[in-house]
Amino acid sequence: METDFSYIDENYKRILNNVSEAAAKYRKPEEKIRIMAVTKTVDPAAVNHAIGLGIDLLGENRVQEYMSKKDAYKDAEVHFIGHLQTNKVKYIIDSVKLIQSVDSLKLAEEIDKHANRAGKIQDILIELNIGGEESKSGIDRSMLDELICRTAELEHVRIKGLMAIPPALGPEKFLCEMQEIYEDISGKNIKNVSMDILSMGMSGDYVQAIKYGSNLVRIGSALFGARIYK
Repeated sequence: METDFSYIDENYKRILNNVSEAAAKYRKPEEKIRIMAVTKTVDPAAVNHAIGLGIDLLGENRVQEYMSKKDAYKDAEVHFIGHLQTNKVKYIIDSVKLIQSVDSLKLAEEIDKHANRAGKIQDILIELNIGGEESKSGIDRSMLDELICRTAELEHVRIKGLMAIPPALGPEKFLCEMQEIYEDISGKNIKNVSMDILSMGMSGDYVQAIKYGSNLVRIGSALFGARIYK
């Protein structure tokens, strides 16, 4: 018996409409906004259904879960968005297009080492803990510039932008701060740093994030429904 995934169709249609309206209201016509399907605890069959609807970007949070599911996925670009331990880098280096959650030089150096082994330049984002929350990963704002400059010196890593998870309460202030930081770094023209991607906005705040410059929104529950995280 086939699972009924029609709810994903309706959710995706609603998300597309919301993104389109936000882009028309807040952004220039040439600015493109990508929708990422966050697949944490989602069955590959549901993910593949979303890919069939037009989703072409997946976000993976956990290395072990990703490794168990990746061969079941249809063709789609995969980014790693969760907290990444240095000893897990070797498992994903060959198959992810971009690592969004780099928050230390130690992790960047480990990615550089394994990217060298794999014969590739690994695209990354620097994750900023914009709200200074102890429960979240990400570099502190006061250390961001140094991390960017030192990571930019690595030969097999390329910084493509910033990622953040603003506090759930009152996120607009922090989204605005992220936009200012992103634009400030863009204007510095640092070698090996291209501010192409501002990844922020999730199921509850992606419309606000688009208002403040996000061009990649990471959507899980609004697409796949509420899930019980294991």
